Amino acid sequence: MSALNSLKLVTSRKHQTVAPIVHRRNKLCAKLDEQLLLCEAQKAGNTYAPKRLKTFVNKQTGERMTAEVTKRIKEWFWVSDTGKINLAVKYGAKTLTLNKKTKANAIELSTGDELINTLKSLKVAVLNGELDEAISEVSEATRMAFGK
Repeated sequence: MSALNSLKLVTSRKHQTVAPIVHRRNKLCAKLDEQLLLCEAQKAGNTYAPKRLKTFVNKQTGERMTAEVTKRIKEWFWVSDTGKINLAVKYGAKTLTLNKKTKANAIELSTGDELINTLKSLKVAVLNGELDEAISEVSEATRMAFGK
């Protein structure tokens, strides 16, 4: 019992739910990680194809089966007419507005290395809550589209 006496014991409960904005931040960070892995794979000359489990019903037997399939990831970046790389940050199917005053929705970059660094800094910005307002705006618009 002397080992327990040397520890600081407290009464605590684990929260069962996460605040909605924290859940949205985590969701956007996961997507930024996917884009980052996609960019790094393209830079190395490889393809990034994560796997996921898909459950379906076999039509002949009626049995539920699970198969591992590749997950399709859409690129958030493209090369513009000027030869620069444009990066749009998406939450679901919607593009986030990065600057309310100018209604800017994309970031212009010069190189692939700059793209990777920008994705890393965007992840930090999301975790710090800098894009909370834009995420909430898009989330509200999506919720209104369902008529809730």
